[in-house]
Amino acid sequence: MVRFTVLASGSKGNCTVVSGGHTRILVDAGLSCRELFRRMRLAGEEPETLDAIIITHEHSDHITGLAVTARKLGIPVYFTHGTHRAWMRWIAPRRQMTYTQWLEQCRQQAAARQAEIDSAADVDCDEELECVAAVATGGSEEMRAAAAGKASAALEKEAARAAVAPEPANAPEKDPTWLPAVEYFEAGQPFQIGDIAVSPFTIPHDAADPVGFVFQAEGVRMAVATDLGYIPPNVKAQLKRVDLLLLESNHDLEMLRDGPYPWSVKQRVLSRVGHLSNEATATYLETEYDGQATYVILGHLSESNNMPELARITAERALNGRASLLANHLLLAAQHEPLMPISF
Repeated sequence: MVRFTVLASGSKGNCTVVSGGHTRILVDAGLSCRELFRRMRLAGEEPETLDAIIITHEHSDHITGLAVTARKLGIPVYFTHGTHRAWMRWIAPRRQMTYTQWLEQCRQQAAARQAEIDSAADVDCDEELECVAAVATGGSEEMRAAAAGKASAALEKEAARAAVAPEPANAPEKDPTWLPAVEYFEAGQPFQIGDIAVSPFTIPHDAADPVGFVFQAEGVRMAVATDLGYIPPNVKAQLKRVDLLLLESNHDLEMLRDGPYPWSVKQRVLSRVGHLSNEATATYLETEYDGQATYVILGHLSESNNMPELARITAERALNGRASLLANHLLLAAQHEPLMPISF
């Protein structure tokens, strides 16, 4: 069975589960680990069955629960190189250096610490061996007593060092950027995660290297295209012949212009690297969309600058204007509750 479950969609958190064959992928992790697991179980999904996490971009509403979730489940995370670097900077913002410099510094520090530990361990081992040998091979009562005392002192010294020794730099509980495994992909280069084929494509958004995805399993194609300022030709090409389409319908233009956001934020949202309006989404559905999807899901609706019914009505008018598209099921993804799983 192929299944698509939107757990959350909006400016406060985004995550979706894509299932096909024996593989389950979490697309983004914008909720806390606890909330993500709660919503998965609410939707009939078991967190322990996830095989991987794949990330669209590094904005906080897509990666908030990433590290904790990946560590708890022990699963790999798939990034582009640019998104991984940006995530590293976001998670450890006090590091005032380039990504390459930071990696090299970590290697040098780890090597220096290991050298100190090895050196100290060699001395202590020599002392301990001498003490044990003296006790075991006999000798005078005075020699055995001195050896025992020396052994005891060496053990106390080692215990004291262990009590204050720093954890390795890559210890999960000490390094906020530690992940069980990291896998890289590139936009435009399809790859496979288990039984699911993944086709990543570049989207126009103000992030380091943002992407959308087309997932294919058992002949079913499902597309995720949110967080984009407009729909360029490469995205239009990817969204053809899909069976399910999750497409952004972020804001109503009038509500955004009259709304509470500062002007600088309004400009960002309205820009070509911002977010799709209801009107822009409707224009695409009316003029470019091929009508092949059984399900069209509107996602990433703004709570401040949109209303679900506005988004729905605007999209329905676009779809109803083309008789061949009346069979499409139009759904709205929500921020605070999961959408019921869609199965094929």
